[in-house]
Amino acid sequence: MPTILRIAGARVIIYPNDHWPEHVHIKAAEREVVIELNCPDGPVAVRENYGFSGLQLGRLKEQLAEVLMELCAAWEEIHEG
Repeated sequence: MPTILRIAGARVIIYPNDHWPEHVHIKAAEREVVIELNCPDGPVAVRENYGFSGLQLGRLKEQLAEVLMELCAAWEEIHEG
């Protein structure tokens, strides 16, 4: 499972054999969230959340939005590369 980047002490992961639409998994300790990227223009959106608080989700979404183009490019490379 390729870790694409780390934010707020969490790993941002794109699984090579994962399904569409474009999304990332963010894992930290016992928490995980799945966030749809809505490439290429966003907005990023929480699809599933297991343990992150609303405040944490807001921060994660802001940070992902800042690197959305890179995440979309990484998704394309991993799944069509």
